[in-house]
Amino acid sequence: MYDIIVVGGGAAGCVIAGKLSAADPSLKILILEAGPHSHNVPQHVQPARFIRNVQQPQLMDPKSICLHVAQPSEALLGRKIVMRQGSVLGGGSSVNFMVYVRPSASDYDAWEVQFGNKGWGSKDLIPLLKEVEAYHPFEEGAPVGPVHGDKGPVKISFAKKGNNVGEQFLDVVRQYDKARPIGDWNDFGSGNKYGRWAKYIDPRTGRRSDTAHAFIYNQPPNPNLVVETEKRVVRVLFEGTKAVGVEYVGEEKNEDGSRVVQQAYASKLVVISAGSIASPAILERSGIGGAAVLKANDIAQLVDLPGVGENYMDHSAVFSVYRSAEEADTMDAVYYGGPNELSSYESEWKSSGTGPLSRNGLDAGCKLRPTPDELKELGPAFQQRWDTFYKDYPDKPVMLGASMAACGSPAGVKEKMWTAAYYSAYPSSTGCVHIAGGRDPFAPLDYHPGYLDKEEDVAMFRWAYKHLREIARRMPFYRGEYEERHPKFPEGSAAACNLSREPVAIDAPKLVYTKEDDEAIDRYHRTTMGPAWHPAGTCAMKPREQGGVLDSRLNVYGTTNLKVADVSVCPENVGANTYSTALAVGLKATVIIAEELGIKLRN
Repeated sequence: MYDIIVVGGGAAGCVIAGKLSAADPSLKILILEAGPHSHNVPQHVQPARFIRNVQQPQLMDPKSICLHVAQPSEALLGRKIVMRQGSVLGGGSSVNFMVYVRPSASDYDAWEVQFGNKGWGSKDLIPLLKEVEAYHPFEEGAPVGPVHGDKGPVKISFAKKGNNVGEQFLDVVRQYDKARPIGDWNDFGSGNKYGRWAKYIDPRTGRRSDTAHAFIYNQPPNPNLVVETEKRVVRVLFEGTKAVGVEYVGEEKNEDGSRVVQQAYASKLVVISAGSIASPAILERSGIGGAAVLKANDIAQLVDLPGVGENYMDHSAVFSVYRSAEEADTMDAVYYGGPNELSSYESEWKSSGTGPLSRNGLDAGCKLRPTPDELKELGPAFQQRWDTFYKDYPDKPVMLGASMAACGSPAGVKEKMWTAAYYSAYPSSTGCVHIAGGRDPFAPLDYHPGYLDKEEDVAMFRWAYKHLREIARRMPFYRGEYEERHPKFPEGSAAACNLSREPVAIDAPKLVYTKEDDEAIDRYHRTTMGPAWHPAGTCAMKPREQGGVLDSRLNVYGTTNLKVADVSVCPENVGANTYSTALAVGLKATVIIAEELGIKLRN
């Protein structure tokens, strides 16, 4: 018997359990995490190893990544997208790119105003995020500024060395794209700006700054805070509609080979914090969801909530690769090096927290909106989206872009490469994820991410590719496109990949694309598009009659003593990587729970 059970020790779950335990050590809290521990594990705390989580999980502990295979997509020409989700204590914060990207203030304000979630606007969430941050500006001694925090447990810093690709990217932007400023593009108000890219990395130790180490592993020994890893929750247990515990399985087997089913009970609260794919599945296996889904899985309905598993949102991403001059500081040798290659880097990192292992290679980024001329080029499908969603909110970017000092794929390529990465900030296309194997928590899901289902999203990616390509071909490091990671343009096209492999002048004319060239770009995106690993929205916090699953106190409609707290609660997307929002949800959930239990939180 516990007071609180937290199902899922991910980015938000660790915040909730850790802060509540620190505020009241007598509170009996159980965390059930599907993956293993991450405490001081090199693959999780050394920043440069992040790429193996999303591109080469076989190089890591396979238990720390959960793979979800989507249904074939017509929009992606029949491909089955594979979503890689962190399954380790700390969740996504222990495996992600560590890039510091905050949403726009209007994103959170929409949660409050448009969807009626009182207390979830930017005026409420920004102070919580400032409180948890320790932001270290790029310039030593520079002020932290009014929108960043400086005393929290989550460390944020900039690479001071080995970042010449990002610096050159910004040097070119200063000359080529003078209409858009360079500065702090994570100030909650910038929707059209370039800048240096901060990371969730401790500048003193060179370690990843994740929620497991910031909120759980940093706690003094406390027998009342129990972390059970490699435990997968089957369902929530109820007395009537009151949540009283959970049923789960681990590695233990019965004589017949089946897994031993265990129960844990909560006297006060069950909090599901398993992420936007697993959280709705747990609800459905518990009898909470749409009638058709539950009937198909032979599960008796407890609460009719057809919104469970719907409203799936992600930021689909593309990584286009460019050949680079030898003097560029690139990361592929570090990303994919074996023990012998990494030994010297290991010594430097362990002794001083510096060197290539302390970096992620993403040193410049942007949030961009189209100019009036570019808006015309995007076409009528996007124009309608612009008029109804973007036009009145200048803090909302249309596209997020990055320079990544690597090819990003161990394809046996020996020459130096760098990548222009880009993703849609608020795609129109949405999807869904539902159970398809009854109460089996290991069964594949019925998963439809919905990437590029809407024509306006296709147009956005076409614009993003062209814009970043113009910056790339003006960089002195540029040595042409890596053809395998670019569109296959028609023979004789003026937009074909550069065979001379020489950069052009800053004032060189832009490439001209024909209708056939545009079709080649669209086909390239449909055949290479992948997830940005930011699933959200599947247990949306909005009115029940609008397909909502939760009220503004994170209570699951039709139940008591049951909350959901992770980015699945987002009623609408955020124009940013989702770690910042996971922190915001975890922090706000902690405030709500503390208020309801009469606990005074520590800063």
